[in-house]
Amino acid sequence: MILQALKDYYDRKVADPDGGIAPEGFEYKEIPFVIVVDEQGDLVQIEDSREQDGKQLRAKAFLVPQAEKRASGVKANLLWDNAEYIFGLSLHSKPERVAQMHNDFVNRIKMLGVEHDIGVNAVLLFLSSGLLLSALEQSKYAAEIKEANPFMAFRLNGDNILVCERKEVVAKIKSVPIIGNQGVCLISGETEVLANLQPAIKGVRGANTMGGNLVSFNLDAFNSFGKTQGANAPIGAKSAFAYTTALNYLLRKDSLQKIQVGDASTVFWSEKKSHFEDDFSSLFDGSHKDDPDHLTNKVKALFKSVEMGVFPVEDNKNHFFVLGLSPNAARISVRFWQVATIAEFSQRIVRHFQDLELVHAPHQHDYLPLWELLRATALLGKSENIMPNLSGEWMSSILAGLPYPETLFQAVLRRIHAERTVSYPRAMILKGCLNRKARFKNQTQEEVTVALDKENKKPGYRLGRLFATLEKIQEEANPGINAPIRNRYYSSASSTPASVIPILMRLKNHHLAKLEKGRTIFFERLLGEILSEVNTFPSQLNLQDQGLFAIGYYHQRQAFFTKSEYSNQEE
Repeated sequence: MILQALKDYYDRKVADPDGGIAPEGFEYKEIPFVIVVDEQGDLVQIEDSREQDGKQLRAKAFLVPQAEKRASGVKANLLWDNAEYIFGLSLHSKPERVAQMHNDFVNRIKMLGVEHDIGVNAVLLFLSSGLLLSALEQSKYAAEIKEANPFMAFRLNGDNILVCERKEVVAKIKSVPIIGNQGVCLISGETEVLANLQPAIKGVRGANTMGGNLVSFNLDAFNSFGKTQGANAPIGAKSAFAYTTALNYLLRKDSLQKIQVGDASTVFWSEKKSHFEDDFSSLFDGSHKDDPDHLTNKVKALFKSVEMGVFPVEDNKNHFFVLGLSPNAARISVRFWQVATIAEFSQRIVRHFQDLELVHAPHQHDYLPLWELLRATALLGKSENIMPNLSGEWMSSILAGLPYPETLFQAVLRRIHAERTVSYPRAMILKGCLNRKARFKNQTQEEVTVALDKENKKPGYRLGRLFATLEKIQEEANPGINAPIRNRYYSSASSTPASVIPILMRLKNHHLAKLEKGRTIFFERLLGEILSEVNTFPSQLNLQDQGLFAIGYYHQRQAFFTKSEYSNQEE
C-alpha cells in the first residue's frame, strides 16, 4: 500500500507540467560547480552555482541522469560526478583507483553513443586534452574544489542548460532498454524487468549520508529459498524508480510536505491536488518565527471548516497519506502509516486540539506545536532526550483518532515528579490523555474541563486543588519565599497524600495567622468547599488520579491569577 501510494503520487506529479519532479532516468541534484567548455573542448570557466541560504551556501539543483548506486566499487555517473571522477584528482583515493574512476567516467560517456552531439563532443575533447589539472588550476575555485571534492557537471558555452539536459542526450537516455530478469511487479501487478537493487532514500534525519532503503535484503538469512536481493520482493525497475523518486522529492531539503516529529521524518501527500497538502505541516510544526500566531490561525480556520461543514466535495473522497520514517542502520524503518480522507483527518486533528485546549496565561498561545509538547516530556526540555518511539506513537494516535499512548502520560508524570513543575504544555498533555481515554471507554462526560471545575468530585482532582490552595496561602504569608511547599512535598502529596497532606494542613494554620482577616476568611471558605467532597486522605493515588492531581493543581493556580472570585479579597 505504501509503495503503491508513492508510485501513484509520482505519476500525478510527473503528469503535471509544474510538478517539479524528475522524469524517469533522471534526478534533481545539487551541483555546486559547473564546468563551461567551448565547442573545441577548451575550458571557458568554472561557474559557482551556490547562493546564500541563511548562514550557508547552497548549490543549485540541476536535472541530471540518475546517480549510480555505489558503495566501495567504481561506478561513474553520466556527465556529472565528483572532482576525482572528472579530473582524475587524487584527493581521497589512491592514484591507481582515481585513474580507474576517471577512465570509467570517460567510457560511460562514450558508451552513450551520442558523440555527434556538439555538447557531448566538447566534453570528450576536454577530457582527452591531457590538460585537465592545468585547466582546473586556472579557476579561482581550484583550492576549494581540491579540498571538498564536490559534484560537478558540464555546460556548453552559450547554452543555458547542462550538457546532460541537451535534447539528444535526454532522448538517448530514455531509449536505453532496461536489462534484467522479468517478473510480476508487486506494485503495478504487471510483468516488468525487476530491480535488483533499488535507489537509495535520502533526507531522513539521522540516516546514513549515502541514504537508506525501504526494501533491502543484505543477509542470506533474510532471503527466500533460491532468491537473492530484489527477487525476494519483486519490484519493477520503473516502479522502483517511481516510488523512490516520489519519496526523495517529499524528503528534499526545502519540502513543504515534510515535518520532523521527534525522531520521525514525516511526509504527507494527497491522492489528488489539495490545499490540505499545504496546511498540514502548519498544524503540527508551527515553526513560523515571523508569525507567532500562525498555528493558532490555522487551527481556528480548520475548526471553522469542520464546524460549518464547508469542505469541498472532493475532500470527502480525496485520500490523504501520512508516512513516518526513521533511520535503522542502512535501512529506513516505517514508524507509522495512516490513510484516510482529508475530511476524516481534519475532524481527527480538530478533536486533538480540542482535547488539549486548556486555560492559560495571557502571553501563552492557545495551541502548541507537537515538537514543543514533546519537549515537555524530556529531561531538560531537550529534543534529543525525548523517549524513542514516543513521537511516532503519539502522531499515529492523533491521526487515527485513538487514545494517546500510555507512555506519553507516564513520561509527563515522571517529569512533573522530578522537576515539581506542572507547566502549561504538561497539563495540556495530561488533559488530552485523560479525555481521550474516557471517550474510548464510551463515557459521556469528559474527565477534565478546559478551566477550573468546581463540580469535579474526583479525589485526585480535589487534592490537587487543595495542594495549590495550601501553596498559595504559604506564598501570601511569606512573600518572596524561595522554597514553596511544592519543591519539597509535591511528589509525595500527589502519590501518597495521607503521609503529607495532614502535615500541610497543620502548617497552613500558622500561615493563615499572618494574613489579613479578609484573606483568611476567603481561604477558609475555599478550603471548606474543596474538602467538602474529601472524606479521607487516600494512602495512595493511582496514575490516573496523579494526573488529575496535577490538573486540579494547575486549574486552581490559574484561577488564583485570573480576575474572578479568587482575586476578590473581600469574598
